[in-house]
Amino acid sequence: MAATALLIAALAFLSARQSDSLAFQREHRVMETVLAQSIARIAHDQEGVTVWDDAVRQVRAPDRSVAWLDNNLGLWMRTYFGHDEAYVLDPGGRALYAMRDGAHVAPDAYGKSVAPIAAPLVASLQAMLRRRAPGNLDAPTLSPGTIDLGTVNGHPAIVSVKPITSDTGRIVQVPGSEYLHVAVRYLDTGFVRDLAERYRLEQAGFSHAPPPGDRQGVPLLSSSNRLLGYVTWLPFRPGSLMVRRVAPIMVAALLLIFAIVAVLLGNIRRSTLRLEASEAQAQHLAFHDPLTGLANRALFDDRLAFHLAQARAAPTSLALLYLDLDGFKQVNDTLGHPAGDELIKAVAARLSASVRADDLVARIGGDEFAILQLGIDSPAAAEILCMRIIEEVSRPFDIAGTHAYVGVSMGIALGPQDAAERFELARKADIALYQAKAAGRGRYLFFADEMDASLKLRKQIETDLRGALDSCDQFEVFYQPLYSARSGTMTGAEALVRWHHPEHGTLSPSLFIPIAEETGMVEQLGAWVLDHACRAVVRWPIGTIAVNVSPVQLRNRGFAEEVLATLKRTGLPPERLELEITETNFIENAASCQPNLVRLRASGVRIALDDFGTGYSSFTHLRNFDVDRIKIDRSFVSGITNGTTGSPIIQAIIDLAKASGLKVTAEGVETPEQRVFLSRIGCNSLQGFLLSHPLPAGAMDASFGLAPVRPPQPTA
Repeated sequence: MAATALLIAALAFLSARQSDSLAFQREHRVMETVLAQSIARIAHDQEGVTVWDDAVRQVRAPDRSVAWLDNNLGLWMRTYFGHDEAYVLDPGGRALYAMRDGAHVAPDAYGKSVAPIAAPLVASLQAMLRRRAPGNLDAPTLSPGTIDLGTVNGHPAIVSVKPITSDTGRIVQVPGSEYLHVAVRYLDTGFVRDLAERYRLEQAGFSHAPPPGDRQGVPLLSSSNRLLGYVTWLPFRPGSLMVRRVAPIMVAALLLIFAIVAVLLGNIRRSTLRLEASEAQAQHLAFHDPLTGLANRALFDDRLAFHLAQARAAPTSLALLYLDLDGFKQVNDTLGHPAGDELIKAVAARLSASVRADDLVARIGGDEFAILQLGIDSPAAAEILCMRIIEEVSRPFDIAGTHAYVGVSMGIALGPQDAAERFELARKADIALYQAKAAGRGRYLFFADEMDASLKLRKQIETDLRGALDSCDQFEVFYQPLYSARSGTMTGAEALVRWHHPEHGTLSPSLFIPIAEETGMVEQLGAWVLDHACRAVVRWPIGTIAVNVSPVQLRNRGFAEEVLATLKRTGLPPERLELEITETNFIENAASCQPNLVRLRASGVRIALDDFGTGYSSFTHLRNFDVDRIKIDRSFVSGITNGTTGSPIIQAIIDLAKASGLKVTAEGVETPEQRVFLSRIGCNSLQGFLLSHPLPAGAMDASFGLAPVRPPQPTA
């Protein structure tokens, strides 16, 4: 019996030792992967604020706001991500902002702490930016970067450098001359604590010396193989733990040896299961989004490639849906980042509930999602899913004690019909998403070959427009007169830009103005048009000149001062200038546009609301803003035909405008019947081809008997 007990004990100790060894090996492999991902996450944290148009504008601004840098690029990185130091560098590598340990410090702190490590990373990143082709990035990244380990202020640390770049592509940046963001995370402080809490490491810490025999450790090596130290922890020993528990029982209860062996084997099995569960949890964290629990881009790309290969080998189809939330930024900016995170989780839950069990939902960016719909019989199946998702997402979300509303735009590509390879199918789904957002948002579109051609044409127009703005010699301002409805005399004119393209002839503003707005070039073009219009009309015996402005211009905090400077330079009195903005854009951007509008109206500049009747058409909105004139859209005027009594809608608009003290202009007057009706019901002024087509400045000069003048040199 004693020999049997000893044999069983020996077997138990051997099993425990083998279990411990297996646990050591698995835990060490998992921690190597986790540590590498945690280091790489520092760069991913930076992308949340560095790939952003507002960040580019702020760091470029001569009067950059330190408070803005604190809240977005400095102190916020500490409070939200736990970064210990953050710096903003100009293209020459000089620090213009610094944060350390949650406090704003002098920029020269950069040279005293992190510069020796960061300088080679900065040089390498700038060289990389100069030679990389546009769009040549790995799928999980938004921007290139460099990262290394080193010693900063006596701490072993991660140092990551990222360029501050445009998220929309609307801001022109010369490759290699971007402003840079440097993030530092100490490895021997919060970083190790976070690892211990997230992955349940016992007695985790940082050590300069190799871990002793009772501890495990992963070495931290810089890119030059310089050893900084070790992340160490007390390893989980399921076998030893089990032996310590059962050994006294084995000694004390020899007669129950077989029962004890059963307990021993059961404990070993449970310990192994716990180890496997821990490893499975680590694997889950590596391939899933930590906020929503959805698949991340790495897992989604892997599944997409696998199912595409299956679809090519069998007569089956799949649909790839790319989704982007409409209005998320407004919710995030208004209610704060925690509310934005809650909204993302709520959207993820609704998306998951909208698909079948075999389909896959992934979060691939901030407010971007992707869905892989498998085994579809026809495009109608994807269309039904899209309609269901639009309905679900459009319902209000209870966030931060209030109702939040967002929409969703979707692009769909079918595989293998549209593309048989993962990268090409994803590209086409992304093109379809772009077209859906450009078409008005809150909708879905399937990829079509003409979309690719349309996107290439748009890119070509964008490139040509950028070149044309360098000299502005391809643009010309035409003027469409406005006439008094009662007297028939010319009371003003509207400035309309025309682009005489060297290859495509004269292009309509409806083709290139939206591109100029999306890329930010509308501000330069708008300034050029305003300058030419003011210089021309100052000589003409008419009342006002109307110039269309974009919400992009009105959101610029310096727009009002630029307009007033143009008026002073050209000698045009402010009360002779009328700025027009479309109704829908006016209402949707009212909060950001209002400071400029208040400043301009206080100086005497007039404001007109264009295309009234096609958007909100609410006089309740107009009470909150100072508007001098509304312009009835031509779609209403065209309804006035011979034999009809006119339009009750136009009559109602004019009556309400008069009651509100607003002037009314009707656009698109093309028949005598329209002119008579509009004059009779009290419209103040008329505009349309019946009265005059848009005329170049020379023709306007001739109509007033003025000698033509040499056009002013471009000022944009």
